Amino acid sequence: MAKYSQGFKLMIVQEYLKGNLGYLLLAQKYGIPSPTPIKHWVRAYKAFGEEGLQRKTKHEEYPVQFKLDVLNFMKQTGTSYQDTAIRFNMNDPSLIAAWNSKFLKEGVEGLKHAKGRPSMSKKLKATVTKAEKTMSREEQLERENELLRLEVAYLKKLKAFRENPDAFLEKHKQQSPLNSKKKGSD
Repeated sequence: MAKYSQGFKLMIVQEYLKGNLGYLLLAQKYGIPSPTPIKHWVRAYKAFGEEGLQRKTKHEEYPVQFKLDVLNFMKQTGTSYQDTAIRFNMNDPSLIAAWNSKFLKEGVEGLKHAKGRPSMSKKLKATVTKAEKTMSREEQLERENELLRLEVAYLKKLKAFRENPDAFLEKHKQQSPLNSKKKGSD
């Protein structure tokens, strides 16, 4: 369950926007330990309206390339998770933080999402590692080639982004499945 309801968030945001109280005084008034959530709510409200204050109930799947684009943008521009989320029309900055963490730990492979809950069985894990060990030399080389292709594609995108960030983002913004949904809803 969410810590704060959407109605509560909306009430605080509207009170802030009236201009009578700042973030810190609103946090103290309503017993919120830190003014930071209020700042996030106000920015999300300004970017997305009331929808920005809603918790996502539907799990949305993002392609690996989109995740890489988001992380590249954040790294190159030095923007915060929330600024990056707003820039890519996302409502959940913590999702970008999770992608960043996975990418730092596991690389591109960490951004691929396995559907369903992972198995708790130790026996299954043992058979998977045995299967990996018994891969033929040819299979190992094919696997290595696939990873190298992914790395090269990633580096090409990074180079294109560094050379001209605005053109790169416009090109990929048009190709994003999120934007195609938005165009149809206008």
